[in-house]
Amino acid sequence: MTSKKTVAIIGIFLGLILVTSLLLYPKIFPQNVSVTVFFSPNGGCTTAILSEINNAKSEILVQAYSFTSAPIAKALVEAHKRGIKVQVILDKSQKTAQYTSATFLANSKIPTFIDSQHAIAHNNKIIIIDGTTVITGSFNFTKAAEERNAENLIIKSRELAKKYLDNWKNHKEHSGPYESRY
Repeated sequence: MTSKKTVAIIGIFLGLILVTSLLLYPKIFPQNVSVTVFFSPNGGCTTAILSEINNAKSEILVQAYSFTSAPIAKALVEAHKRGIKVQVILDKSQKTAQYTSATFLANSKIPTFIDSQHAIAHNNKIIIIDGTTVITGSFNFTKAAEERNAENLIIKSRELAKKYLDNWKNHKEHSGPYESRY
């Protein structure tokens, strides 16, 4: 049988947890966070990515495993041409992939790097725009992801961008330049 003293101690302990949670909640889960979610196939993922790329003001950083989406690659090149700093880190599989946007990007003078340090370096699919917007999810930057696969994409602003930016920089430190094949 539980004594009244034990019940009181447990009650005080649970009360402290509740008060602490309520005080920390706004710090852990910021209020008014802007999040937009898309799904594929044909759910507008590529269109949403193109819109964000086209609205970039200073910098676009990409981290990807597979990258064959011609519309996304073209939008990155156009952003680069209008003076936006664009850099891309891809998985080592892109060095030998039959179809890849890596060559197109590298030949367009976009710094393109290969991360060979991991078994699958970039199962992450991330685009960081202007240090304030993060695009991420299961959505690969491929035609199949938009048209045939069941994928998801989330666009989140400012609150997580710094963490993703730090992670991108960490991977760039151990990535080497992509050597264009043609």
